[in-house]
Amino acid sequence: MKQLNKKQQLLAVNGLGIICLLLIILFGSCNKDFPNTLRTDYPNDTAGVNLKERKVLYIILDGVRGNALKTLNPPNLAQIVKKSIFTYDGLSDFQTNAMTNAGAWTNAITGVTSDKHKVLSENFAGNQIATFPSLFTRLKQVKPTLRTTSIAASKIFNDNLAIDASLKVNYENDDAKVKDAVIEELKRQDAAVVLAQFHSAEIAGAADGYTDNTTSYKNAITTLDTYIGNIMDALQQRSTIVKEDWMVVIASNKGGTVPVDPGSLGLGAFSDPIRNSFIIFYNPRFVSQITPRPDISNLPYAGIGPKFNLANAAVQSDPDFLNLGSNKEATIRFNIRWDGSTGNSGYPAILQKRGVTSGITAGVPGWTFIKDDGGIITFNVSFRGSTGNIQAKGPVSQKLDDKLWHSVVVRIYNNGANHVASMFVDGIAAQTPNLTINGDLNTTSPLTFGKYNNVDCMITEFAVYNVAIPNADIIANSKKTPLTPATDPYYNNLIGYFRGNEGSGNQIKDVTGNAAPMNLIGTANWTNFSDSSPNISPLLSSATFGVVINNVDIPYQIYQWLGVIVPNSWQLNGKTWKPTYTDVRNN
Repeated sequence: MKQLNKKQQLLAVNGLGIICLLLIILFGSCNKDFPNTLRTDYPNDTAGVNLKERKVLYIILDGVRGNALKTLNPPNLAQIVKKSIFTYDGLSDFQTNAMTNAGAWTNAITGVTSDKHKVLSENFAGNQIATFPSLFTRLKQVKPTLRTTSIAASKIFNDNLAIDASLKVNYENDDAKVKDAVIEELKRQDAAVVLAQFHSAEIAGAADGYTDNTTSYKNAITTLDTYIGNIMDALQQRSTIVKEDWMVVIASNKGGTVPVDPGSLGLGAFSDPIRNSFIIFYNPRFVSQITPRPDISNLPYAGIGPKFNLANAAVQSDPDFLNLGSNKEATIRFNIRWDGSTGNSGYPAILQKRGVTSGITAGVPGWTFIKDDGGIITFNVSFRGSTGNIQAKGPVSQKLDDKLWHSVVVRIYNNGANHVASMFVDGIAAQTPNLTINGDLNTTSPLTFGKYNNVDCMITEFAVYNVAIPNADIIANSKKTPLTPATDPYYNNLIGYFRGNEGSGNQIKDVTGNAAPMNLIGTANWTNFSDSSPNISPLLSSATFGVVINNVDIPYQIYQWLGVIVPNSWQLNGKTWKPTYTDVRNN
């Protein structure tokens, strides 16, 4: 055999060294979180880019509470969230319908809430899934050649929600077999949408409790985390992985019942541990983005309402409305934001049933709320035959001049032979906590907002009750707005409730139907507002719950990832979460 000369020997040794170095680099990269399978060029994320084939792995973990998972922080999921859009505060459903496994699955597979799909029981009775089809059905319609697979630990899941999957595999309550089957499916080159439904954590939680210190529940979650690691390894080992672009979705279907943290009471769906889910959208190019629940104590009070001033006022069309006589009991409440000047403003009558031309005119029967020159709102009263007036000044700490929204309540009640008024501003009692007003307050002057010099304010949620609400309840509920039968224990006692949120027109209507409307005079000045105030706690809305990922968002996110344009006719409740991408060269 011909011998290599020294130069050739040196080249061979160097070549071997380079090969060894490349092998070290290659195998050393296995210690990274998970491999990058995405394209390297994202000029504008969609236009003019030669995309790799997008695919989806969707893993459902029944009964895994988001907050429990956050505490346990198992190792594989702890790595996955580093490249994910995710939340521990996700919501299976923000509606008030009963939460079941079936209902939670259906939210996460159809993309609509239980109000539409009607799955309220575990047996899917009365469902409207035909009207609001599952992810598998929709994909069969728009991408009929796409291979979709559903591997489930609950046969009823596949029987109702995966009818149109290309392949359905059932392993009743056997999560290990579900895991193995998913790994086998990922060996297929044509695997495109692979769903795995695991049920062991739900079984453990239902039996022993869904708390993170319950041994069986904790062990079930730890085992599921191991399975996820096995599945992610199988995904990495696909022979076609370099040509593919996978999004991995991992989500609870729902949480489970645990003792409620007193600090979370009053947070609507966020207070309910059975609705607390964990949701992630993973891809190795995603920048980690957590979506926590909002600071409920600092939600903006937002809406539209009329502005009141000298030229723009509201006048009650029934002059007898809110005549309090000499012994009538009532409660009056409203929200107010003062937009006018601070300091000396001439004691304007902001809101009145007295018909005065000066806020403190003596001897004219009726009552009014005025703003004094110190910015304090004051309840001012005079009665028939009197030669003066009396008043209760609001608390010094709650001045209108701060331009914040405030809640004002006056309780008028009988105490023996005395007719008494008590005013609260933002739940704080007036400087004169009990104002005796013995005398006839009736007047032919109608209830009026504005129509007075130097007034410049917004008034919303004006409500009148036919009872004197106890002080303790006034204080406890002073920040709540708007009023609803669910949140207001005295809602059925309302004899007039003028929300002032019509947004157009020349009337403010009573939503209870008990009182005549208030007519806007001048040019109605409907004004949008959105202000944070420590004095107002707006009710939680679907928009509030939408600041975290909801189960109904999952199908929408999958459709977008697969390039499916969602028509309005599908009536989906979800939305998409736009990822931020890393630079592949830095991975």
